[in-house]
Amino acid sequence: MTATQDADAVSATPLSARGLSVGYGEQAIVRDVTLSIRPGEITALVGPNGCGKSTLLKALARILPAMSGEVTLDGQPIGSFPTKDVARKLSVLPQGPIAPEGLTVTELVAQGRFPHQTLFRQWSPGDRAAVERAMALTDLADLAERPVHSLSGGQRQRCWLAMVLAQDTPLLLLDEPTTFLDLKVQVDIMALLSRIVHADGRTMLLVLHELNLAAAFADRIVMMREGRIVSEGPGEEVIRPDELRSVFELRADVIPDPVTGRPVCLPRSPDDSAAPASRAAE
Repeated sequence: MTATQDADAVSATPLSARGLSVGYGEQAIVRDVTLSIRPGEITALVGPNGCGKSTLLKALARILPAMSGEVTLDGQPIGSFPTKDVARKLSVLPQGPIAPEGLTVTELVAQGRFPHQTLFRQWSPGDRAAVERAMALTDLADLAERPVHSLSGGQRQRCWLAMVLAQDTPLLLLDEPTTFLDLKVQVDIMALLSRIVHADGRTMLLVLHELNLAAAFADRIVMMREGRIVSEGPGEEVIRPDELRSVFELRADVIPDPVTGRPVCLPRSPDDSAAPASRAAE
């Protein structure tokens, strides 16, 4: 791809970065990243701890300022938009959010409507409909009046997701939405997110820790190491034994899922000397 084609591809996407470096103080964590988030898809950021995944997501969400380069939203510099305009286009779920004590499920989900309210229009039938739809999508109707702090981890996470959905933005940025959850709950949440994105035509960028979840549900995977993108594309192009060894220092076989054909990572112990090819053939 030529430089002109690359620039055109970035400007045509709803959210993009070009030559982006960002960090804390004078220390750059993300270095010279150019990335286009494709509309109507789930893009997963993966990589080792400390590689800059969450920092990149925060910069794309305008939570962290760029040290150099730029982030564009709908083809315009994201810094040129008023804060509420950004919040009407892009919703963010940080890692490990905490709800105020005593807040009910409905009250938390309703917080997602704040960007759509003004001094003269505090609450409307449209706000109520958006909250009810978000709670229905996340299967929270029966928990509407329960305090959020009284719920299980999976239920609380669905509350936060419902709040983001009630914000009703075309773009959703989620930082490790499945962390600390049981495997069944992780799969349920990822399946829910996939349905929402593909049924509603939304666009999602999320940080994921679990490679097999990313491979199973993401349309596109962006792999990072030491603040830079080292590989991006469909799962079968990114989740490869050589990339896993180079990026994660992980020895693993990669086989296709027998149902979906998507890649499945099979970690190997350093003491396991069996050849990958023979294992895959068994």
